[in-house]
Amino acid sequence: MHVLHDTPLAPLTTFRLGGPATRLVTATTDAEVIAAVREAGADGTPLLVIGGGSNLVIGDKGFDGTVLHIATKGFALDGTTLEVAAGEVWSEVVARTVEAGLAGIECLAGIPGSAGATPVQNVGAYGQDVSATLTEVVAYDTRNDTTVTLTNEQCRFSYRHSLFKELPDTYVVLRVRFALEDAGGLSAPVAYEQTARALGVGMGERVPLAHAHDTVLKLRASKGMVLDPEDHDTWSAGSFFTNPILTDEEFAVFRERVAERLGADVEAPAYPAGPAATKTSAAWLIDKAGFTKGYGSGPARISTKHTLALTNRGEATTEDLLALAREVVAGVRDAFGVTLVNEPVTVGVEI
Repeated sequence: MHVLHDTPLAPLTTFRLGGPATRLVTATTDAEVIAAVREAGADGTPLLVIGGGSNLVIGDKGFDGTVLHIATKGFALDGTTLEVAAGEVWSEVVARTVEAGLAGIECLAGIPGSAGATPVQNVGAYGQDVSATLTEVVAYDTRNDTTVTLTNEQCRFSYRHSLFKELPDTYVVLRVRFALEDAGGLSAPVAYEQTARALGVGMGERVPLAHAHDTVLKLRASKGMVLDPEDHDTWSAGSFFTNPILTDEEFAVFRERVAERLGADVEAPAYPAGPAATKTSAAWLIDKAGFTKGYGSGPARISTKHTLALTNRGEATTEDLLALAREVVAGVRDAFGVTLVNEPVTVGVEI
C-alpha cells in the first residue's frame, strides 16, 4: 500500500481536473483495498474510491479525506469464463479477450477506465452492455464488513445504473466475472446500426472478432473517445450526459417542441426503452439546441469531434467545465423541455 498526502487528483482523472486529496492511498491487492476502506470507516474519514478516473468530475478544492486508488491486477480465463481484478485497465481486458478468441465485450473496446468501474455504470457502447455478459461481482460490503458475491440479478442493472451506483457507500467492487462466447473467432451478433454500417454487414450478423474490435476503436477515435494525451478532445469523461428516457406523455410533448422549433417534418431520434418509454439522443438534443461541435470560447468546450463530450482544452478548471455543462443543460431544457442528466460522478460539486 502506497500513501501520499496533499496530492493533486487531476492526474488520476481523464478530465485532468480536480484539486488535492488530503490523503491518497494506492492499493494493489484486495486485502489492501479492504484495509483502506476499514480504516476510513473506523475513524469516520470521508472516502472516495477511484479506478481509472474516467467518470469523475472532482471539484477544484479537491477531496478532504482519503482517496483510495484501486490498482489491483488479475486476469484469469477458464474456458469462456473470465475473472478480472477491479484495477485492470478495461480497454486492455477487452483486447485480451479478443486475442483469446472470445466474444461478448469486443464492442466495448477503447472505453477508458478500470474493470471495476464497468458494473457501477453498467458501461455500454455500440450495442453491448457489460450487464449482458457479466455473471458476478465480488465486492466488499462496508455495512457488514464482509466480502460478498453478487449475481447479475442482484446487481440491479438498468441503463447506466446499478446497485453499486445506487449505494455508492455500501459496496466496493473487487473483482468482476463474465461469461463470454466461443463463436469460432467470430464476434457476437452485431447489434448497433452504426457498427453494422462501418462493418458493411447487416444487423445480427457476425464478423471476425478482431475486425469488430478494431472497427469500434476507429469509430471511437473519430469521436475523440479514445484517450490520447496529445488530443484535447479526449480530455473528457466521454459522453457527459445520458440519453434521456421519456414516458409516452413526455415524448409526445417533446415531439411538439421539436416541431415548433425545427419544423413539422423533423423527427427526433427515438428508440424503445421498455414499457411506455422512449429513449432519445442527448447528442442530437445538444446539437439542435445550438451547441455544436467545438462550442465555447473558454478553456472548457464541447469536443470538436462529438457534441456529447465536454472537454478540458488544457487550462480549464472544474468550475469552467461546470459552467459549460450548466449552459448546455439550460439550453436544451429551454429548447425542448428535456433536462439532461450528467453521466460522470461529481465530487464536491454539482451541475
